[in-house]
Order: sequence, then C-alpha cells, then structure tokens
Amino acid sequence: MSLLETRGLKKTYPQGKQSVEVLRGIDVTVDKGEFVAVVGPSGSGKTTFMQLVGGLDRPSAGSVRLGGESIDTFSDAKLSAFRRKKLGFVFQFFHLLPTLSAEENVCLPLLLDGAPYAKVAPAAASLLERVGLGARKHHRPDQLSGGEMQRVAIARALIADPILILADEPTGNLDSKTGTLVLELFRDTVKERGQTVIMVTHDPRAAKLADRVIAMRDGVIERDELAS
Repeated sequence: MSLLETRGLKKTYPQGKQSVEVLRGIDVTVDKGEFVAVVGPSGSGKTTFMQLVGGLDRPSAGSVRLGGESIDTFSDAKLSAFRRKKLGFVFQFFHLLPTLSAEENVCLPLLLDGAPYAKVAPAAASLLERVGLGARKHHRPDQLSGGEMQRVAIARALIADPILILADEPTGNLDSKTGTLVLELFRDTVKERGQTVIMVTHDPRAAKLADRVIAMRDGVIERDELAS
C-alpha cells in the first residue's frame, strides 16, 4: 500500500540574478512499512527532498501526496498541524530541550497538542524502556551520552505513532560503534511497530540496514533498488 508519492518534484532557490535547481523532477513511491535510505554526495538534493516530504519546505513544482493527502496544497497552519500529528523527526543534533528530562522530552509532541502529562507519561516511559533507557528517564540531556540522547530522540519521534518517520543523518554526531548500535535499535523498533522510515545518510553502513536504497546525484535519482 502506497504511503508516499512524489511526482515531478522540483525545488529551485534564487541565487543573485540566477536560480539553482536543487531537485529536478523526483518521482518516488514509498509503501507503508518500508525502511528507505536516501544516499548521495553533498549537494545531491537528498536533504531538500526530505524537507519537502516532511512539509518543512514547499516544492517549486510537482506534488507530494502523503497518507492520501496532497500536503503541498496545505495552508501553513494545516501543514504545521499535519507535521505535529502525523510525522516523526530524528535529527543529527537531537534537538532535545535541555531543561526537560528524557521522559518529558519524549512526551513533548503530545503535550504540545494538549494531552495531559499524566496520560502521556506511561507511553513515554514504555518507549524509553524499549530503547534501553528506562532507568534514565528522569535524566536531563546533559546527563546523557550522545547515543543515549539519540535514543531519546527516537522515542520522541515514535510517541505520536506517526505515519512516517524522517531521519536526517541520525548517526552523524555519533562514533561508529554507537551509531551502529543506535541504528540497529532504530530499525528493529520501527519494524516491530510497522512504521515507515525515510532516512537521509552519508553512512554506507546505515544504508545497509534499510530495505531499499535511493541514490541521488545532481537533483535526480541515480539509482533505486532493494538493499543488498
């Protein structure tokens, strides 16, 4: 079952009197439950692609259909609500709030939607247990290692049961051993839950953990194949 479809997706940025075409017509279909790695050199357009799919930016042309809805036609307010309720994000630099505990950081997406903490906290604690941080749920980010902070960020991305998780270089700020362990945990957790993941990465080891690899270069798809 198709979860994501992009058709003729283009993105152009002004540069002085000229413009730079970062994406040059991307057609991609991602099915529910797939774990897709998007790879390519710097400047290939992979991060821009993820930003358009995640509603963090708008295409210059083409369409993004996600969960049966054409998100490229949404108003800013509707797009913001869609991101908050339907998408999970995992970033290279974690983006945890330093004054909140691990559990409170995981709860945050639902708290922003008005859910009471007492109702959300058990689900957050369960997710932290799943990622091996049950005993550290009351620790703040400055009391956690980089790998632990990324695991908190993964739990936060899962808390609202999103239809799609977007991971941007999730191992980029971790050493290789920790990065591999975190990625394996990420893959296993989302597989257990039947989640769909699109992960942008430079790391060939990370790409090998995906079901499918989309290689980009110069704003187009160079290769789209099942991972070996």
